[in-house]
Amino acid sequence: MIKNIGQEMYDWAVDLFPINRSLSGDGVRQTLQYIKNIIPELEVNEVPSGTKCFDWTIPKEWNCNDGYIIDPDGNKICDFKNNNLHVVGYSTPIDKEIEYEELIEHLYHIEDQPTAIPYITSYYSERWGFCLSFNKFKKLKKGTYKVKINSELKDGNLTYGEIKIKGESEKEIFLSTNVCHPSMANNELSGPVVTTALVNFIKSLEGRKYSYRIVFIPETIGSITYISRNIDEMKKNIIAGFNIVCIGDDRCYSYISSRYGNTLSDKVSKHILKNIDYVEYSFLDRGSDERQYCSPGVDLPITTICRSKYGAYPEYHTSLDDLTIISPSGLYGGYEKIKKAIELLEKNNYYKVNVLCEPQLGKRGLYPTISTKNSGANIKTMMNFIAYADGNNDLIDIANIIGVQADELFDIVDKMKTAKLVEAVHRHA
Repeated sequence: MIKNIGQEMYDWAVDLFPINRSLSGDGVRQTLQYIKNIIPELEVNEVPSGTKCFDWTIPKEWNCNDGYIIDPDGNKICDFKNNNLHVVGYSTPIDKEIEYEELIEHLYHIEDQPTAIPYITSYYSERWGFCLSFNKFKKLKKGTYKVKINSELKDGNLTYGEIKIKGESEKEIFLSTNVCHPSMANNELSGPVVTTALVNFIKSLEGRKYSYRIVFIPETIGSITYISRNIDEMKKNIIAGFNIVCIGDDRCYSYISSRYGNTLSDKVSKHILKNIDYVEYSFLDRGSDERQYCSPGVDLPITTICRSKYGAYPEYHTSLDDLTIISPSGLYGGYEKIKKAIELLEKNNYYKVNVLCEPQLGKRGLYPTISTKNSGANIKTMMNFIAYADGNNDLIDIANIIGVQADELFDIVDKMKTAKLVEAVHRHA
């Protein structure tokens, strides 16, 4: 199962890797169409350029078909068709000959990562530019260069995908991921492919307690746009949620808290990660769409669960963030953690025992009739659960108090509910 789901997500990433994504344009549409082929229920929405979204305005749509530099010796360098990071995102079109001294004002490189092509954008200020490795930059010589970028900036649309999955309650769990970066693997594609797999898992859940709202959006302007169109419904219904980015490598796990770190999502995130090594970041270390979802006045209960956090691994925002950085096992690990969070949210309730003093478990078939090595531990866990099932603690609270993982209590709770020993006190309709 690990191999199958992990490999499937990795294969999706391989297919999506070459596409030139940006804030808007055909690359986003191609990516969403690919995902829609896997999840037919995905609804693709377009919002016109110039639309006001709170303090922001949706920019012009950008598409790029080609870009390159021809050096004085006739060699083609910075070829967009070889690597789409070579062209600065949202570059205006150009087709002219210029001298070396002018050219270098439009070139970007990273001196301390000499083999990396940096990822550079200019979304809200019109300019053109190329990115190249520092090693290639050092080899440039004076002379006349031909520069060409075949791009288009036009009034168009910002495109995003959304899927809603109904549950017994109108209360929602929210998942958000980004579809706006070109060919980078952990920073971009791990989020959409893991989220796509999670949608398939959610659809398979029988008797879903909660409804689900899942979005595939361009970062920042996409989340601002989505919130501006849905804020009332989101604030009314969302009880927990996760921003899903940088979730495909094998190095570590990371968690970025909500603004005050006191939401149900924070509680769930820390519980599912507590028995493994992970890095906990405060909201002061934010950088992705948790910035918008947790902003004042929006105040949604959203956290971010990553593998290596954005900005915290050396290949971030460069061509080095390629398909060798993610792996089937890394993607599966990220998928499994969000899956566990969803399962825990579905099972989580406040519980109250229905009898005074200790219940007689034997007459209900809950006490072993023969003693084994493990029977005492199992009964101790059940009795410890009962001791704190006073209606004031939810399942996560009790698990934390008695020192077990919450999923170890799922079967115990089911048996005790069947025996009518405990009842759920529903805090979320």
